[in-house]
Amino acid sequence: MNLLSNLALAGGLAWASGIRLYATLFIAGLLGRLGYVTLPSGLEVLSHNWVLITAGVLMTGEFLADKIPVFDSVWDSIQTFIRIPVGTLLAWGVFKHAGADEQIAAALLGGAVVTGTHLAKSGTRALINTSPEPFSNWGASATEDISLLGILYLAWQHPLVLLILLALFIALICWLLPKIVRGLRAMSAQWRKFAGGPSSA
Repeated sequence: MNLLSNLALAGGLAWASGIRLYATLFIAGLLGRLGYVTLPSGLEVLSHNWVLITAGVLMTGEFLADKIPVFDSVWDSIQTFIRIPVGTLLAWGVFKHAGADEQIAAALLGGAVVTGTHLAKSGTRALINTSPEPFSNWGASATEDISLLGILYLAWQHPLVLLILLALFIALICWLLPKIVRGLRAMSAQWRKFAGGPSSA
């Protein structure tokens, strides 16, 4: 794999991990195991039996948890401590046998991408959950499922397209995150007011 392909794979895996970590691990490992894609040597462990079994079980739990309004936000909060470090590790694993400078750059890229993706996903879901109906939540979840498959497909089949879309996504995140934070603050203030506490910190 050349540098462009490796960069796209590192960014794509980090991007997908911020959306569905366990599905990313399972799909990447299964595709490598079946020979449809060639995993970098630093990620070959994903195709091992116990990794596939564990990732598959957790993927099923994640899929179900993500479809339950409010509980999905609880799940996302817990996954903050898992998605971000593992997504960073996946990006680093692509460049495991490259030079130290490339490894550090890949880890920094992966960490930034998975963190931004996770925060945007969890923040958006928290705002969506203020709506009493479940359909917007299910629609968002289905969109994330489709996006995950698209990201992984492009990472292996069209790396340049993936990198262009990733750059646009990062620009969107930079614009979107402050708005999400303001929305969450407003929601928190309303909740404190409803609960009888102070409306502002």
